[in-house]
Amino acid sequence: MKKQHLSAMHLSATQSISFLILSIILNATGNGLTVSLNLGSALWTASGVNLSHLLHFNLKWLLIIYGVVVVIINAVILQKIEPRRILNNFVFMVPFSYLVGVFADTFDLLNLQRFDLVLRILLDCFGIILIAIAVSIYQRVNILLHPNDDFMQIIRFRFFKGNAAIAMWVSFMPPLLVSLLCFLITHQLYAINIGTAFSLALQGSIIGWADIHIFPKLKHQGLHLPPNSAK
Repeated sequence: MKKQHLSAMHLSATQSISFLILSIILNATGNGLTVSLNLGSALWTASGVNLSHLLHFNLKWLLIIYGVVVVIINAVILQKIEPRRILNNFVFMVPFSYLVGVFADTFDLLNLQRFDLVLRILLDCFGIILIAIAVSIYQRVNILLHPNDDFMQIIRFRFFKGNAAIAMWVSFMPPLLVSLLCFLITHQLYAINIGTAFSLALQGSIIGWADIHIFPKLKHQGLHLPPNSAK
């Protein structure tokens, strides 16, 4: 049997769902690991952790509220309301936000803080890498996206000709501002450390790398690119 190429025109429903489930598990694992280690989470998660401490609000529910706000921002950028896109964001966001909390609680039970600092830093960076690979996979499948990653993908292809690194840096501005505001109020920072710097510096580049090297035949699907945009 001739091997099927994983392209925008040939992904089966089973393949799409399999890639999506894999990417959600990878992302939730990476986020949960970085939250538990407290050596620096991805910027969106880190800002959510800081906001949860400021408001004394459950992280699982706060991440869902966060997503609602980003859905609104995405609609403003697109200058239109797309009910199907918004529904897909929520279908992704609700179980994902819950899974991050579950994975974080599970890793807490493992008492990762007992490990040597160098090992904890490596594990934290590994968590960031898992997140970036996961984002690369489900952005290419492009069936369901977390609002934060939809935001990054929108500006990536609308404004930055597909450059993942630049788009990621720009998309990190809102969570950076939220974390700064929390710090100014509480004078404490949570989930922001060396891993956060690693995420800020390299997460976008890792996404771009994963687009080419992780499931290389899996291409971006369903993109409606404006003139002069490029993958």
